[in-house]
Amino acid sequence: MNYFIAPNAATCRVFKTSFRQHWDVVRKELVFQRLKFSTFPSLNCRRKDLSKYEQVDGKKYASLVRSVVSTKTSSQTPETLLGEDGLLYGPVFRSKPATEEPEAESPRNLAPFLNSERQTAEREPGSVLKVPLQKMSRRNHSKTNLPSVTRILQLTMSLEQAFYLERWKRRMITELGRDGFEEYTKNILNRGKLFHSALEETLLSTKIPKTDDEEIAGYLHSVQDILADIRETRVLESVVSHLPLQYMGIVDCVAEYRGKLCVIDWKTSEKPKPYFRNTFDNPLQVAAYAGALNHDDNYNFQVERGLIVVAYKDGSPAHAHFMDCELFLTCWKKWLLRLEKYKEKTGASM
Repeated sequence: MNYFIAPNAATCRVFKTSFRQHWDVVRKELVFQRLKFSTFPSLNCRRKDLSKYEQVDGKKYASLVRSVVSTKTSSQTPETLLGEDGLLYGPVFRSKPATEEPEAESPRNLAPFLNSERQTAEREPGSVLKVPLQKMSRRNHSKTNLPSVTRILQLTMSLEQAFYLERWKRRMITELGRDGFEEYTKNILNRGKLFHSALEETLLSTKIPKTDDEEIAGYLHSVQDILADIRETRVLESVVSHLPLQYMGIVDCVAEYRGKLCVIDWKTSEKPKPYFRNTFDNPLQVAAYAGALNHDDNYNFQVERGLIVVAYKDGSPAHAHFMDCELFLTCWKKWLLRLEKYKEKTGASM
């Protein structure tokens, strides 16, 4: 008995249609799976290239974004901002403009720098004044008890200057020991005396003396260009005193520098001092000497200018700091202030 019956045309069309539909479903599923696995690595790669802003979870901050975007105007105003700053930082204090400088302190007793009673007299040719301390003490013992310009400046220096001076002293004592430091300062004083003696000999003879001391020779070589501009020496290592203001000092030199009569102060330094501000209290010292000379009866002329010469032991060119009349008067006022502070500090009579 034959159980196999050949399908007719209609049955074949039904099978063909259902197979085609089934195959379309399978094919789509295979394509989807293939795309899923093939694009997964590339999606990860693109995600690494995203910026930090694109990596932010948008859903998490959606409400914040909506509130910001939907706000048309800020609820804060300049007044409310200033109020908040006042609560946080306190009231606003307006500072003075940068152009307004504090008024300079002026001395209570503005003593005159020049002597109105003195007439400038002609100097005798070849005469150089030199009033030693011993000669002055024989004439008037009270003058020798006057405080020196150096002592007054030392006792009235600013706290900043005192701090740096003390720090330098402690550093030197640490390096050299106390005995070594005392020997060091003693050598500096002796070296200064030898240098001034050599300068005095040079100015009197107009020739630089020969010396076996290498340091003194270096100092003399350092100032040789300055010496070439100095003429008409009037005073050398001479005592000056200001009796009305009660102080005294010893002037290194008074001579003409490039045609201008100056009080000249010779200094030595281990460090370069190319600028006027590097001289610290030296300008006040020179002004004090000039003011005393102008009121000292031992001298018949007056000085309105100054010169500070800083020499170096290695022979490098010295630095010369010229003080004109205007600068001299400014330094004179500052000196009077220091003199008043000294008298207040020591209880001396004004």
